[in-house]
Parts: sequence; structure tokens; C-alpha cells
Amino acid sequence: MRDTRESRLLLVLLIAIAFALITVDIRGGEDSPVDGARRGAATVFGPIEDGVSTAVDPVGNAIQAVKDSGSRHDRIAQLERDNAGLKAKLGSDDRNRSRSAQLDKMLKTAGAGQYGIKGAEVIAIGAAQGFSWTVTIDVGANDGIKRDMTVLNGDGLVGRVTTVGPGTATVLLANDPDFTVGTRMESTDELGFASGQGDRPLRVELLNGKAKIKKGDRLVTFGSQADKPFVPGVPVGLVSRVDPSGGDLTRTIYVTPFVSFSKLDIVGVVVQAPREDPRDEVLPPKPKPTPTPTVTVTVTPSADAPADGLQQEQ
Repeated sequence: MRDTRESRLLLVLLIAIAFALITVDIRGGEDSPVDGARRGAATVFGPIEDGVSTAVDPVGNAIQAVKDSGSRHDRIAQLERDNAGLKAKLGSDDRNRSRSAQLDKMLKTAGAGQYGIKGAEVIAIGAAQGFSWTVTIDVGANDGIKRDMTVLNGDGLVGRVTTVGPGTATVLLANDPDFTVGTRMESTDELGFASGQGDRPLRVELLNGKAKIKKGDRLVTFGSQADKPFVPGVPVGLVSRVDPSGGDLTRTIYVTPFVSFSKLDIVGVVVQAPREDPRDEVLPPKPKPTPTPTVTVTVTPSADAPADGLQQEQ
């Protein structure tokens, strides 16, 4: 359109009409005479606005996604931490269940022998004193622990206390080469002395060279004077090999310990000896032998076979 005097007058007229309509609409409120026209315009231009909004929304969504990505990342990280915590808890529960089972077994052993024990946890292997088979436990003089006290667990004899600090103590294990304990055979009461051999079975010298011993026989501690360093009746192990008797004054046997010295965790220090020797009461019941099935084969003679059992001549 050319810029003429008529066009400028038309523009002024249109602007005046627009202001007049706005004024009427504002004063009319909900009863405005242009409300119908406004709804009509919304009907016509609404789809266009919606289309434009749809076209613009991906950009807006992308921006919002960038804004939310941090919070989502934090949520994922939190979930990962929660899962890790749950796994750690499950692992801790498994360990606690294992330790609880060890403690229960040890308490039953102590109850069977009437030993007063102080529970402890193995916190280190080896010691500065140079012993080759020792552990450090988390109880000491402050807990009433003294040198030359017997140490056991749910399986049997672990060792004896050798060094005591305020809050810890060193235990010499029964498989150490410097370890020796008096033993007594179950039932037969044959006496001997067991010595450690590291990761090999204990070596036991029986005082009776003619003692009748067989594989699978079990031993317990004989006990010491005044119950130090060993209280009586603590399970030691079972016979795994017997040296042939050569007429010597003593007889050598080899004993597999009941205790697994490489898996020690919960132990007990005997702080009060039993009033009476428990003898074999602390040993677990002997396993019942599995019966060997026998098969009986019955031969039924054939009807065609001769009565005398000889084959007929063809």
C-alpha cells in the first residue's frame, strides 16, 4: 500500500476502533459484546497456536531435560548407593549369622564342660614375639585375662594365652611347634603329650608303648596342675595315623585337630575352670556308622533243567 493521505486516515480510524473495542470489552466483563467474537477467534486460531506450541515444545522439553538431568543423576546415584548399602548389609548379616553360629557352638561347648569363658574376637595373625603360629585377640588384662589361660572355640582346643596387654592378648596356637599339651584318650584313658607340627597333624607320644589305638579314636586335654595352662576335658582331635609298635616305651600317633587354625574368628578364654573334670562330656556324640546294604541273590532253577542239574545230551 502506498503511503497516501487516505491510507494514513484509514490507519488512524482502525486504531481508534481497536481502542474502542478494548474499552467496551473491559467494561463489559463476562457480558462483553465481543466475547462471542473472542471465542470464535479462539476456535479459528487455537489449532494454529497448538501447532506452534507442539513445534516449540521439544525445545522446551529439551531445556527442561537439561534442568532435570542433574536431579535424575542424583537419584540414580542415590539408588546405587542404596543398593551398595543393601549389599553391604546383606554381607554383614551373613557374617553376623556365621559369627552368631560360632558363638552359640562355643557356648554349648563351654556349658558342657562347665567352663567360665570370656568371649573374644581374633583381630590379628602372628605377633612381634616371633611365634610362627599365634593370633591376637581383643581382650586383655582389663578383661581379667591372664597368662597361661586355656583358649577354645566351639570345636575344641585353640591354644593358650602367652602375652597379655591392657586390651589385647597373644594366643599360642595348638599347632605351633613350641606347643605341648597333656592328652587323654577317650574311654581308654591312655595318657600322652601332643605337640604342634604347623599345618601337619599333631604328634602325640603315648606313655604306654603297648596301648591299643585305632584310627578315629578321640583325645581331650588331660588338664594341668591348678588348671594352668590347660583345663581338663577340652576336645583336641581324632587319630589319623598310628605308628607300628616297635616295643618302645612310648607309642607315636598322629592326631587331626578338631579346630581349623586358619579359620579362627570367635574364641573363648577360660577364666574359670570347672569344679570337676568333665571327662568326655565335651566331645560331640559319635557319628552313627552307615549300615552297608546287603544283596541276597536267589537262583531259581528252570523248569527245563534236569533234576540232577546235569546238561542233557543232545
